[in-house]
Amino acid sequence: MTAKFDSWGRVVRHPRVQAGVADLTGGAADGFLPFGNGRSYGDSCHNDRGRLIPMQPGAAIRAFDPDSGILTADAGVLLSDILALVMPHGFFLEVTPGTAQVTLGGAIANDVHGKNHHRRGTFGRSVVTFVLLGGDGESKACSPQTNPALFEATIGGMGLTGIIESATIRLMPVASANVRQTAFRFGSIDGYFDAIDAIDAAHEYSVAWIDQLASGARLGRGVMLAGDHAEDGGPARAPSPPRLAVPFAPPVNLLNRLTLKAFNGLYYGRAPKQPETGLVGWSSYFHPLDAITGWNRLYGPRGLFQHQSVYPAETARQTTISLIECAQKHGAASFLTVLKRFGDVPSPGLMSFPRPGFTLTLDFANSGERTLKMLDALDCIVLEAGGALNPYKDQRMSPKMFEASFPQWRELEAMRDPTLMSDLWRRTAMALDGTRASRTRAVSAR
Repeated sequence: MTAKFDSWGRVVRHPRVQAGVADLTGGAADGFLPFGNGRSYGDSCHNDRGRLIPMQPGAAIRAFDPDSGILTADAGVLLSDILALVMPHGFFLEVTPGTAQVTLGGAIANDVHGKNHHRRGTFGRSVVTFVLLGGDGESKACSPQTNPALFEATIGGMGLTGIIESATIRLMPVASANVRQTAFRFGSIDGYFDAIDAIDAAHEYSVAWIDQLASGARLGRGVMLAGDHAEDGGPARAPSPPRLAVPFAPPVNLLNRLTLKAFNGLYYGRAPKQPETGLVGWSSYFHPLDAITGWNRLYGPRGLFQHQSVYPAETARQTTISLIECAQKHGAASFLTVLKRFGDVPSPGLMSFPRPGFTLTLDFANSGERTLKMLDALDCIVLEAGGALNPYKDQRMSPKMFEASFPQWRELEAMRDPTLMSDLWRRTAMALDGTRASRTRAVSAR
């Protein structure tokens, strides 16, 4: 049976062979890969030479204790479904990514982060235990106490250590899911870095939108959006269906320099010059683009690339400037340019992307070779700064960049279930493994 499973970047789109969990023990020449909801931007959720196992069909929430905030659900359950159940009871996810349309298993496998990494770390810290099915047909309970090495490798392991069947997570109590937001604009990148220490010390959440097209003295200008769950926020609405939709990809990229320059000027101009605090709905603060079905189609028929990096705090100001200037020199326009701080709260995951420093996210329409050259140039800046790239946002980084970002990859390879494979792992880790094997054979032959 075949079905279409696209990643969110839509650069590579064609049918994949679909399989069921029961097929896992039968083996496949090019492996299997669990598939959640396709919100990874690149090829970490692709296995085009093998088979995908969709995790959403039949997935359900199995238990929820409204006293303790402990919830157990199948891996294919969406975070939006979890929020709909727990918010009326005064709970919220400890860590929520930029969309609620990801599965529980996907949130664990990618060890996603949110706007409060400086306080709570990654999603993996909320995981109490999970059940992992291996290619040998055996299901194992994994936790920090039981099969701890497999637990650590699976969190952030991108679905390569086994099939997460179900998971138990810890939620956090909140007075309201809605957010008391403090917003203000800053005139340059200096305004952000001069303010961020005080902002993060005072607030649970913080994120900054950056006008990537601003240059000169205004380079890096943007809008700070800090927030906390409101003590007087009232009851939160359950996740509602999207209000708008992009039903098909237009023949051209609608998020180009002309349209983005106008949008950026309007958005920046409407932001308050001095900090203003007000109540905003939880979905508007955490998941604003969930209100538009298929917004990624606005980038046109060739899809988009997202470049998310993390780099050390000591040189973050200059690294951020260099990344923005590099994109400008290549004539590129980024719609979603987001800057956040990652704190020093450690992740339990072996291959977690967040680490202390700052993370910049840039989105670019796919313009072919010109875009790829620019992305390579951005990689060089991140590499020189001692930073890393986010693998579940990537679909083109080199094996060299992957190894620099994740020098511990061989530990995951040692824990990888041999029946599981992804295009990202084949493109990066397996290429490195093949190079190492070739060099070993060459030395042995001398």
